[in-house]
Amino acid sequence: MLEKLKTMLGFEDSTQDRKLMLILDSVESRLRLLLGGTDPPDEMDYIILDVSIIRYNKLGSEGLSSHSVEGESLSWSDNDFSGYMDDINAYLDERNKN
Repeated sequence: MLEKLKTMLGFEDSTQDRKLMLILDSVESRLRLLLGGTDPPDEMDYIILDVSIIRYNKLGSEGLSSHSVEGESLSWSDNDFSGYMDDINAYLDERNKN
C-alpha cells in the first residue's frame, strides 16, 4: 500500500516513507474502529489509500475547517471518512446478515 500511496502523491524516493507509514497505520486503525474492531478487508484498501491522501494533504493544517488566501478558499470535512460511510455501512450491513 505504501508504494501505491507514494505513486499517488508523486514520491519517487523513500524520504517520506516513515511519515506515510504513520498515516497509513492511523487511517487503517481508524477504519478498523469504524468496522467494530474487524480488520478492513482488501476490498477497502481504496478507502485507506484515499483517506491517507486526504490526511497527507492536511498536514500542517490540522484543526482548521477552512482557509482562504487571495480568493482561493479551501475547506475540510470534520470526518475524513464521511465520503466513505455509505460503503462502510454497506459492508457492516452485509457482514451482520452473515
